Order: sequence, then structure tokens, then C-alpha cells
Amino acid sequence: MVRAVWAVLRMVSCEGVSVLKSNVPGRAAAAATRLRNNRSAVTDCRRTIFSEARHLQSAIRMPEITTDHLDEKQVKLLAEMCILIDEDDHKIGADTKKNCHLNSNIDKGLLHRAFSVFIFNSEEKLLLQQRSDAKITFPGCFTNTCCSHPLHTESELEEKDAIGVRRAAQRRLKAELGIPMEQVTPDEMTYLTRIHYKAQSDGVWGEHEIDYILFMQKNVELSPDPNEIKSHCYVSKEELKEMLEKAKRKELEITPWFSLIAETFLFKWWDNLQNLKQFMDHNNIHRM
Repeated sequence: MVRAVWAVLRMVSCEGVSVLKSNVPGRAAAAATRLRNNRSAVTDCRRTIFSEARHLQSAIRMPEITTDHLDEKQVKLLAEMCILIDEDDHKIGADTKKNCHLNSNIDKGLLHRAFSVFIFNSEEKLLLQQRSDAKITFPGCFTNTCCSHPLHTESELEEKDAIGVRRAAQRRLKAELGIPMEQVTPDEMTYLTRIHYKAQSDGVWGEHEIDYILFMQKNVELSPDPNEIKSHCYVSKEELKEMLEKAKRKELEITPWFSLIAETFLFKWWDNLQNLKQFMDHNNIHRM
């Protein structure tokens, strides 16, 4: 478009010179007519460029979302930089946690990397948490032990054996549940597979993630942060199945990713805690 405008401008300039130089009335009149036509073309091109610029500016402008009514601590976390990925989990950039969780951006395809941790104790009971009411997405919902995102930092970007994701899990287990970091080392976590899902929390916020599934069996010390976690409990398979039934009856709420995992893979993995290697699949991404 810019090249076209410059071409027309050069044409107008040349035509203007030809009018000035011409001493033949007929030739001068014809040149003047061409000059007027070319000036009109320049005006049309200028209008088109301004229109396209306004359209482009509108398309890339981030939506205006107020966070004044949200929890101050949770709002500060929205500035963290998540890892942007394509649908094959290849890194393509970084963006804020806020932008990654706006439905308006998710609808345009924005996708980020995440993880879900499942910790079982020596009795093979699963540690669940209920997300605090301060959480921006899915407040008050029950979910697996810990769910969060690796950050766009050198240590958590490292992909070999999902070590960056496992380091992020260690960090968040400490931040949310107060588990001492030496009790949840990355080496003790089993990376099973990945799931890809999308879910709206409300009209503004949602999730669109490729989620790394991490399993661990160990008795750990807990000191939950009430800003992150409303309650926590260990459940047996039967107790979790009862919770899932209650969720179907709208008697309690469960996060969509935990519900999807529980309805597909969880109980099969749970039955084989001592033999998880057979379920490790790092090549495929399960689209949920």
C-alpha cells in the first residue's frame, strides 16, 4: 500500500512538471486533467491507509479489563510471564498471566503451558485442594493437589525431561500448600503425559492450556496459604467418586481440568501407582 502511494505521488509530481512546461494548450489541458485524476487517487489511497491503520490498531489493542474488584495479591500475580506455545507445545513467546486468561484472547487462540500435580500419601489417598474464593479463575472449586504454570524464566523454560515444568511445580507446591521444597524435589515427580483443554470460568476469565501431568507418592508437611487454598483433604478412590457424583448434582464444584482427568485417566493411573512407567507418554498430547 505504501509503495502504491509513493508511485502515485511520483506520477503527480511528474504530471505537475509537464503542465508547467507545456506551451501547447491542448496538451496542457490533458495533463491538467491527468493531474486532477492522480490527486484524487492519492486522496483515496490516503483514506484507505488511515482506515487500515485504525482497523489494525483496534485488532491488536488489548481489551480494557478492570481488576479493581479482585483480590490484591492475586492481581499482582497476573503480571507473571507465562510461556506461550502452539498446539504442539512448541514455545512461541511469552505473555502475562492476565492476558493468557482473558477469554477474549483465548478465543483468538492464545495458548500457554501449565501443569497439574497429584500427590498421594502412603495410604494411596489423593491430596485435594479447594481453591480460595480470592482466586480469579474457578474460585471455590475442588481440584487436584496443585495446578499452575511454569514461568518464562531460564530455569522453568528448560524442556529436557520436563525439568522446567517440574521445577515450577516444586515452586508452586511451596507457595500454595507450604510444602518444604526439599520434600517435593523435581526428581521425585513422575511426568506422565500432557492434556490440551479449554474452559471458561466466567464471561471474562478462562483457561486454555497444555497441561503436564505430574504424579508423586509421599507423605508431606502442609501449611496452606489461605489466599490460595480454602480447604484441603486426602480422599480415597471411593470418596473422590462420590465427590464427582455430587458435582454432577451441582452440590459442589470441581475444576474442569480435574474433572476431565478424573473421567478419563486418573483411576487407571491411581490403580498402578507402583507401576506408572507403563503409562508414560511424552510424544502425544491428549485433546480433551
